[in-house]
Amino acid sequence: MANHVNTAPAQVGEIPKPNTGWIWKTFFVLVGITALEFVFVFAMDPSTLRNSIFIILTIFKAFFIVAEFMHLKHETKGLIWSIMIPMALLIWLLVALVTEGNAIGAAVDNIVT
Repeated sequence: MANHVNTAPAQVGEIPKPNTGWIWKTFFVLVGITALEFVFVFAMDPSTLRNSIFIILTIFKAFFIVAEFMHLKHETKGLIWSIMIPMALLIWLLVALVTEGNAIGAAVDNIVT
């Protein structure tokens, strides 16, 4: 199931060495994605492109968290697809709502002015 390091069994009374390498790898990937999100949010002017980039990076971070901490990447392909297909449809809905909201906002601005 999980790809853990197989070590020799510990002797009675001996504490086995912790396998913390994957935790640090996950930590640095999440820190990198979060730093990239901050760069885009604070460096770009508010626009649909900035919001889209921020949403995409947040979704990547959520996928990584689910894969690592909920061990989804170690599950069968059927379970992975049963989670990924509805998530892809939700992302499609989110993109459609952001696009339509931007168009409606522009139309309202044209009516008011």
